[in-house]
Amino acid sequence: MEVKQKMNFLKEVLFDSRGLVPVIIQDIKTNEVLMHAWMNEEALRKTVVTEKTYFWSRSRKRLWLKGESSGHYQLVKEIYIDCDRDTLLIKVEQIKGACHLGYKSCFFRKLIKKEGWKTVKERVFEPKEVYSSSQN
Repeated sequence: MEVKQKMNFLKEVLFDSRGLVPVIIQDIKTNEVLMHAWMNEEALRKTVVTEKTYFWSRSRKRLWLKGESSGHYQLVKEIYIDCDRDTLLIKVEQIKGACHLGYKSCFFRKLIKKEGWKTVKERVFEPKEVYSSSQN
């Protein structure tokens, strides 16, 4: 089968006016939500071909491979699209942590009434040992 034919599914994704679609990344084993990010068509195409997650950085205005600087890659196991075709869910095997602050998930703070946001997860790596100070 030709590569072009294999990518016909891209036509089904409803990208927004900026050419982006929101993506939820979930751990394949635990179903824990690891992060939220954005993909453009190129990021989705590269994700499917390489079986590692690529995203579009809205702040840096460039494509990036999750784990490109940390080595904490996300190995793609399953990709889902919601009923409106405007949000993706990608189940991955997460290498080390997904969060640049050192946690497995970016969702490590929980709202506790009368206390506010409280860190409820443990760090899985030390960010200063993985990233330069400009990324933290």
